[in-house]
Amino acid sequence: MSCFIVLGLSSYKEEQNIKAAENLRVSEGFENPLGFYDATPTFSWKLPISERVLSQSAYQIVVASSPDLLPNHADLWDSSKQMTDQSVWVKYQGKPLQSRQNVYWQVKYWNQYEEASKWSKVSHFELGLLSNSDWKAKWIGLNTKKEKVMGSQDNIIHRPQYLRKGFELSNEVASARLYITAKGVFDVSINGQDVSDDVMPPGYTPYQERVETITYDVTDFIESGQNVIGAELAAGWHSGRLGWMKSYWSDTETPKLLCQLELTMTDGSKEMILSDETWKGTTKGPIRFSEIYDGETYDANFEMPDWNTNNFSDKTWENVNAFPIVESIRLEPKRHTTVKSKIELPAKSMIKNDGTLIFDFEQNMVGVPLLKVPMKKGQTLKIRCAEKLSPDGTFYTENYRSAESTNHYTASEDGIIDWMPKFTFHGFQYIELSGFDTSVEPSTDWVTGMVQYSDFDENGTFISSHGKLNQLQSNIVWGLRGNFFDIPTDCPQRDERMGWTADAQVFAPASIFNADVYRFWASWLQSVRESQFENGGIPWVVPDVLFNNKVSAGWGDACTIIPWKIYLRTGDKTILDDNFEMMKAWVDYHESVSKNYISKMGGFADWLQPLPENGDNKGDTSHSLIGTAFFAHSARLTAKTAKALGKIEAYEKYNALYQNVAQAFENHFFENGKVKEVSETQTSYLLGMAFDLISEENKANAKKHLLEKIAEADNHLRTGFLGTPLLYEVLDETGEIDLMYQLLFNETYPSWFYSINQGATTIWERWNSYSKEEGFNPMKMNSLNHYAYGAVGEWMYERIAGIAPLEAGYKTIRIAPEPRHPLTSASASLNTPYGKVSSSWEIKDGVFKLNTTIPPNSTAIVTLPGNADAVEESSQVKPSANSNGKSEFVVQPGNYTFQSQL
Repeated sequence: MSCFIVLGLSSYKEEQNIKAAENLRVSEGFENPLGFYDATPTFSWKLPISERVLSQSAYQIVVASSPDLLPNHADLWDSSKQMTDQSVWVKYQGKPLQSRQNVYWQVKYWNQYEEASKWSKVSHFELGLLSNSDWKAKWIGLNTKKEKVMGSQDNIIHRPQYLRKGFELSNEVASARLYITAKGVFDVSINGQDVSDDVMPPGYTPYQERVETITYDVTDFIESGQNVIGAELAAGWHSGRLGWMKSYWSDTETPKLLCQLELTMTDGSKEMILSDETWKGTTKGPIRFSEIYDGETYDANFEMPDWNTNNFSDKTWENVNAFPIVESIRLEPKRHTTVKSKIELPAKSMIKNDGTLIFDFEQNMVGVPLLKVPMKKGQTLKIRCAEKLSPDGTFYTENYRSAESTNHYTASEDGIIDWMPKFTFHGFQYIELSGFDTSVEPSTDWVTGMVQYSDFDENGTFISSHGKLNQLQSNIVWGLRGNFFDIPTDCPQRDERMGWTADAQVFAPASIFNADVYRFWASWLQSVRESQFENGGIPWVVPDVLFNNKVSAGWGDACTIIPWKIYLRTGDKTILDDNFEMMKAWVDYHESVSKNYISKMGGFADWLQPLPENGDNKGDTSHSLIGTAFFAHSARLTAKTAKALGKIEAYEKYNALYQNVAQAFENHFFENGKVKEVSETQTSYLLGMAFDLISEENKANAKKHLLEKIAEADNHLRTGFLGTPLLYEVLDETGEIDLMYQLLFNETYPSWFYSINQGATTIWERWNSYSKEEGFNPMKMNSLNHYAYGAVGEWMYERIAGIAPLEAGYKTIRIAPEPRHPLTSASASLNTPYGKVSSSWEIKDGVFKLNTTIPPNSTAIVTLPGNADAVEESSQVKPSANSNGKSEFVVQPGNYTFQSQL
């Protein structure tokens, strides 16, 4: 088999000067952030695509308190020229930074020829209020408990509050910052104008430890003379029920707002408008009810025109209650992006049925419906949500359990309403309307699906020649969108929507390929640290609303697995440093519930394994085997983390612990590579092999027995939440690529395509949540939007398309696609810390063709089928190996075409 290369740098044109660095970012990828959380940031940049810039040999960063001081008079930090190729995660080492501080920075670099670039454009960030002492305002709110409104599950309902404060300014405003947060969720306006399009800010954190704050630039909203701040405040996650039971963060607290408007006048003077006793409030506004699970009720008869402007009298409103800030709950700037309405989905079809209308979006989504519906005065529009219709065309809502997911709108006049719920969210594909003006001919534009999720951008792409594989990729992405609603949730529709830790740890790698979610995970991991028990245990869900002090192997291990996998994909050691103490404490907890290194930890085991012999949701794999395997794995990851951080003593301690647990695991659960004394399952072998717990001499036998278990299942998987992500990893590492392709492309239950064949547009909780022949799974725990099994995306991107990190952060990239029938082409692209990498292959008329792009300041190892002994060595491409029917090359930045005759 011959192979040749076409080296293409046609897009790189000669420049007279070295172009400046681009894409300047701070910390976890923030671009010019306002109200920033990090007073000790890191700096990152990308080198431009250029024939003269393949790599960096040095850099210089300058940081100043004013852009006028750059680049020659930096008063905060001048790194001086640093002889290194590091262009990401460079730690700030200048003067201490303070709350509210504006910081400006530039970078220049030297290329591989030691030629200096131009200075970059000036980038900047502005810090928020970094400590409680920066706040002069008070928590304010009304006593909504006294209304004694009761909701489902015997929960007190806190009716939404409308809060306002008028103030007068005699001077012109030069700049204005609104620092704001809530125990609950809010929407804020100034002089009748919405300050932002954020959805349910400030978000969801362990409220007994930390409440996030948000900074808004409101300079353009402030007027000379009379002004009004208006805020709507609802219970949100803080003061409503959470889960399927009565649950509050505080039984005694009602929703509260904290607001501090800081004004700098044109004459240099400063003023503050604070939330305090002088504010007025009412619960007699149009939002009569709002609850995360049950929906929102809006009565237009209660509307208060201009309530948030000067043209309104609040004499009949109550004085608010005011409460001091306490030191025990930290107020910190939000460290990832807020939720936004990101996509508008039109309804694709409509069903009329006895005075009701059902709208189908043909996509399971998360957010709220935007309604433009004709109504008559006094009518109440009822808006119901469902993920799927029953075979008889009725709504299937059994899987919502106690979540009513129903909204109501009462019209105060004839005409078309224009409304969407504000303080709730739903998971749905279908919307049912009743109570509208039936004299008007309905149309699909009455309802638009507003898709809401944390405000991140696409980071990677994947497409292939196979329609169902492309649908699987779409399902993975939509599952990500649906369950990244400020925290990583298990499901977005039922009375749960919690941060289940196992779901998070298995899906994190696939998510960080598809979306720019580093800051999202870093923020949630802070919540995990804050939720860790004193004994080192990690709760099932974060934030922890179950309050049961229980742990589970494979669930709590999210605290070691996610930081390490994020580090591999970003190269940022900060994520390791931030979480190292948590990792150690968790491993110590593992040890405390083990005897002779064999775990006694219970938990959810291989959750939702299909076709379990014992009929249990927890599957057939031994709990002790699972616990011991994850004990070893977390010890090993903690050791690797210690080594990466230069903590040699800790590395030796935890590596020795890993070795001891691994030996105990094999001795206790295996004999000559075969499982003994406990149930022999696919997952039992996968755990031993994936976590390197089987000795060298027994690995071949373990593989043989694993393949036998798969063959027993007619070459179908029998893995649940914990086993499935290890399936493709082990089969890949042991050379069973053909078998992995077969498992991935299986059409029958249990398989990824099975749900697609039943019409799935997201990943399901169960392998058999629904079938066209048998209908819905009878279990009420039956989410149709549950991202865990979307973890297989990691293998699709790294092995089908062929893009994987060989060195942390994609400093060295592996381009090694594994083409197999039935695919004839596949391609992927990814925005790495160094720039965009792509891999695209096609097989046509027996010819394999690979196009790839390698970003500046990185290197790739390209492996492709065929022997390429005729390839000429160059400065950009150097043959590295030629064996096992494959050719390998070390490749420098650029665009390339490889081709081989199959």
